[in-house]
Parts: sequence; C-alpha cells; structure tokens
Amino acid sequence: MTTMFDPWILSEDSFDPKKQHHKETVFTIGNGYLCTRGAFEEGYPGDHRATFIHGVFDEVPIDLTELANAPDWLPISIYLNGERFSLDSGTIESFQRILDLRTGLLTRIVRWRSPSGMSATLTFERFASLADEHLLCARCRVTPEFAGTVEFRAGLNGNMHNEGLVHWQWLGQGERDGVTYLHNCTRKSRIEIATAMQITNVIGREIVREAWDVENAPTRMVRLEAAPGQTVGIDKRVAVFTSRDVESKEVVNAVVNRVRESTEWESALEASNRAWTEEWNHTDVIIEGDNEVQISIRFNLFQMLVAAPRHDDRVNIGAKTLSGFGYRGHAFWDTEIFMLPLFNYTAPHIAKNLLNYRYRNLPGARRKAQANGFEGAQFPWKSADTGDEVTPTWVPHFADRTKLVRIWAGDIEIHISADIAHAVHQYWQATSDEEWFIEKGVELILDTAKFWASRAEWNADAHRYEYNDVIGPDEYHEHVNNNAYTNRMAQWNLQTALEALEWLKGRVPEKANELVQSLDLNEERLKKWRDVIEKIYLHIEPSGLIEQFEGYYQRKDIDLAALEPRAKSAQEIFGIEGCNETQILKQPDVLMMQYILRKHYSAESVRANYDYYNPRTDHTYGSSLGPSIQAIVACMMDYPEDAYEHFIRAVRADLRDVRGNASDGIHAASSGGTWQAVVFGFGGLQVTSDGWTTMPRLPKHWKRLAFKFFHRGKMHNVDLKA
Repeated sequence: MTTMFDPWILSEDSFDPKKQHHKETVFTIGNGYLCTRGAFEEGYPGDHRATFIHGVFDEVPIDLTELANAPDWLPISIYLNGERFSLDSGTIESFQRILDLRTGLLTRIVRWRSPSGMSATLTFERFASLADEHLLCARCRVTPEFAGTVEFRAGLNGNMHNEGLVHWQWLGQGERDGVTYLHNCTRKSRIEIATAMQITNVIGREIVREAWDVENAPTRMVRLEAAPGQTVGIDKRVAVFTSRDVESKEVVNAVVNRVRESTEWESALEASNRAWTEEWNHTDVIIEGDNEVQISIRFNLFQMLVAAPRHDDRVNIGAKTLSGFGYRGHAFWDTEIFMLPLFNYTAPHIAKNLLNYRYRNLPGARRKAQANGFEGAQFPWKSADTGDEVTPTWVPHFADRTKLVRIWAGDIEIHISADIAHAVHQYWQATSDEEWFIEKGVELILDTAKFWASRAEWNADAHRYEYNDVIGPDEYHEHVNNNAYTNRMAQWNLQTALEALEWLKGRVPEKANELVQSLDLNEERLKKWRDVIEKIYLHIEPSGLIEQFEGYYQRKDIDLAALEPRAKSAQEIFGIEGCNETQILKQPDVLMMQYILRKHYSAESVRANYDYYNPRTDHTYGSSLGPSIQAIVACMMDYPEDAYEHFIRAVRADLRDVRGNASDGIHAASSGGTWQAVVFGFGGLQVTSDGWTTMPRLPKHWKRLAFKFFHRGKMHNVDLKA
C-alpha cells in the first residue's frame, strides 16, 4: 500500500541513535518566544535536550555570553508494571515521528516491548502555542497489551546546562491549587524564570496520585490501572515567564495564573492552529511538480517562523535560530541579508522588530567604533543582548582541540555595518513605513556612513581611498585589502546616507536638523563622504569582472573538480593558512554584492563574474549562506540547471545534514535564503517604486509556483504555471 504524499508532513519511520542530535534539530518546535529541540520526553542517553528563550543570556568564558538552556518542561517518564520505558532498552517494534508544519504539532508513536516482554503503544504529542507564546502543551497516551499498571511521572527540571556549563540557580518551588511551579535565576545576568505545570485530563482509573517535592525537579506522579487494549494517559499544561516579561516579583504569579487560566488541550490546540493558519496565509510557498522541494521549503519557512520574535524588539534571530547550541544564540549579518527580506515581504511587523533590535543597540555599535578609534556606529560581528562585540578572540582548532585558532572576524569583518544599513533601506522601500524610517532608520544609515568615512584610508600614491586588513563574507581569506564586497557596500552606505539626509530635510526638516546636530554632520564631514564615494578603490575589468580583493588573481588557482569525491571543506583539506593562499572561495563575495545591488550591474557584468567565481567556490562544504544566493544569480543568468543545483543544496542543508553539523542547530541564513531563491530567483520577482513584475525561470519539472507578498501595505498574489 502506497502512502499518499502530504506536502505539510515531515516524518520518519525509524529511530537511528547515530542521527539523534541531527533529528533533535530537525524536529524543533517553537512560537517566536522560545524553541524546544526534538528530544524525547522520557529522555535518551547523550541527548542534547534544550529550550532556548529569546533574550535570556548569561555569561560564559571565551564567548562572553550565550543563551541559557532553560529549565526543561518536557519530562514525562513512563513505567509499565514498574519497568521504565526507554528506547535504549527493550525492543522498538515500530517507530514514527511526525511534524505537522501546518500546525507545529509534533507527534511520536512507538510500539515497544519491555525487556521482560510487556508490549504497549505509546503516543506523545506536543506543541508550543502560537496563540499564547507563554503556553506549552504535551500529551501522552499508552495502550498496553498487558494487565497491571501504567505510571506517569511528569516534571520540570531546572538542572539544565549548556554542554556542561550550568547557568541556573534554584530559587524555589512549590504548589498552588494543583499547579506545580519552579523558580530559577541565571547566575550572572540575574534573569529570573518561572515554569509551572498542571496535569489534566487523566484517562483511566487512578490508583494513586502523588506530588514529589524534589529540589529543582518537582514531579507529579499518577499511577493508573492497565488492561489490554484500554488506553490511559495524561495531558501536561506548562507556562513559562521570565523577568524580561514581567517584574521579578511577579514571575511565579504569572506562570501559575497562566496555567490556571489556560484552556484544555483541544481548545488550546485549536487557538494555536488558527494562529498558524493566519501565519501561513501570507508566508506559504506552493510548488507543484517537485515533492521534495515543496516539503523542504515549508520546513525552512517553518523554522524561520518559530524563531521570529513577534512581541519583542529587544532580540534578534541567532545564526542557529533557537534550535541548538551553535554560535551560542548570537546574531550575525545573517539576519539582515538572508532572513529580513522574507519578513519584509511576508511579515513586516517581524522585520520591524528585528531592525528595532539594531536601533536599540546603536550605543554598543558606537562604543565599538570609539574603542577602535573610529567615528559613528561600527556594529559587532557577533551580537547578543547589549549590542557589544561577543566574538571570541581564540577558539579550539576544528581538527585538533588541543590547539587554538585566532578568530579575526570581530576585529576586521566590518561589512556588517553596511549590511544593516542596507536592510534598513530595504525595509523602508518594501513597506513605506516612513514613521519608522524618520524616527530610527535614517539615523542608522547616517551613523554607519559616519563609520565608513572614518575607517577609509587614503592612499596618496594611488590617489584613492581603501579599506585594508579586512575579512569579506568569504572567510577563507583573512587580512585582505580592498575586498570588493566591503568597499562597494561602504560606498553604497555613504551614498544612501547623503540621499536619506536630503530626503529627510525635505520631509521633516526639524528631524534632519536634530540628526545633523547630534551626529555632527557638518559640511566638511559630508564633503569627506562625497570624496570617499568618488575615490573608493574598486578593481573592475573592461569585461565587468570584479576582483574579489586586491591580489586575488595572484593566489593559487585550484581545480576543485579534481578534488572530488570528497567529504571535507577546502579549508579542512588545505588548512586555514593553505586555503588562504588559494583562489578557493567559501562563498563568492562579488556575486553576493551584485545580487544585493543588482539594479546597478549589467547582465554582462554579472555573467562574467558568475562564470569566473562559480567554479572557484566550495559549494557543498563551504558556507551554507552561499547556495541560495548563487541560485538567484544563476537564474538571473538563465542557467536553470546551475540554479536548481545550488538551490537544492540550500533546501537540503538541515533536512539532509549536508555539512554534517545540523546537530548544532538550524542554518538560519540558508533557511531565509531559500525563500529568496524561490521568489526572486525562480519567480523572478522584481519590486520597484513603480510596482512589481515577475520573470519566471521555473525548473523544467516544476508545474506551478505560487506565493504572496506584501508591498507597501498591500498583499499581492503571484501564481506562475509552467
């Protein structure tokens, strides 16, 4: 019997312990406030169980700060006639795990035989309510094939850690009218968290019910009578609040009251489902003729939606979302360049929250610029809660953990300031949100421009401005001079700042005067900006080919195709220094630049650069950020086979664990980039001040591509058929 393909259902029908951590990432659920990895309720040896909450950072050696793995709300242990259910014992007779991307409901169904021979079918369900971000629900049903007892032990566990580092102190716990609560606090940042639970909807004849007041792990036990074929079970309702949400003195009251007031499973799930229906109504992408891509694009969009802060503009989306320990929850340029376009056109309120995070953290960017001897705002390469730089200086070597590697990104990967300015401008163009642009956006663009002008170095011999000793997006090459992406984006930032200031003078002169005064934008300074714009160094050949950085053409040219087959990145093969001396790219900066500023480049120039840099890029094992953008550029060049090859790498990044590191968390930039590849690449969407057009370039086996997008407050429908 053939199972019908459901384009909303992500499922697996077996459990492989070797893929445990990868699948924990894949089956992450969340609601924009928090995310919970797909670990099992009953636990499994060596699991990486974690719940991360936006903004809950605590200090850590080397990386300065990280998202603290919150107290665990999942625990439900089950005992069949006294034998503990666990997938590392007994026999798994059948296993199925299902994530319904339409509703965020995660289901696991296991038929298990205990070591002594007792069999039962166990069904677990959980969801994080999209209608109430503080509400979490879990359900367990057991259908025994024996007589005796089934015992459920449901708890909260404050004894959580971040790969060995403990962030939480126990403050207290207790019970109020059947609601059990746990109260903890981060050790250094002093963020308080309260978690509460209630066991409801008990099915079956109760033998005994007890509350176990175990310190930092309060537990409720319910023992039920078991009879063959008769299902028993419990529901577990959980609430979470932190002192970022309410005053510290109110966190316990908040969780207890939320659990009391929340509805039973069916009503709570229905409310969450309605919220998801509304979310998908303006975000979904329909692809007919390619089942793998259809489910994959929805998976990538789902992971973006569960990580997107809807009610908090003090946080950003980390490079691994809230789905794993990778990068410790820190935010990079990934948000502005790869994720923000999705939200600009499908959920502008989320895009505004993410940009407000950058505006709130302007003081941190100014502190970094000043500390480095520059003016204006230099945004940190890695950002957390305060907006100060949190990039580590040294980390263990990937091939030899006894050695350290110097990390230079926090010192010299400076393009992020222009990336943020570009995101600000793109949000304004997409939404026409003039109020926000006037109050916050223009200042962001002006202050980053101020940084670029002060960072520019005058080369008197060559009569030009330069940006030396930098790292571009291509991190295989460090300490380079005049990286094309960095120089061109700096030039764009300065030019756009001048235009934004003139626009503001004409629209709200008093605000313009206020910024001129507060940022000291005197005429001499603005003259310097114009001079840098005019004389910035960019090496462009008559053919339109742009040198990635000064001296790139003199690096060793390597035939990447001759290295196949391989399962390592070029940097692993040649070493960090060795790879730095080659032309191999982690990602092609020039193509990224030409995509972002595509209206400024001719098709001939883009083609010359694609044809040159594409064979020199470490596509599969380099950066996860590159494939989606290269897919768009290939579409622009009308290279459909290349485009699909790049695109399929992007959509498979986490589902197939292409780079072998999905256990660290979702590749957020890749997920956001897949939407851009579909919409701007295969759909050929072009949005201008005059309106929008499409130039479809569908893969030959696609029969239909449909999506919606907002432009200046109005939703538009695009439905393209082959």
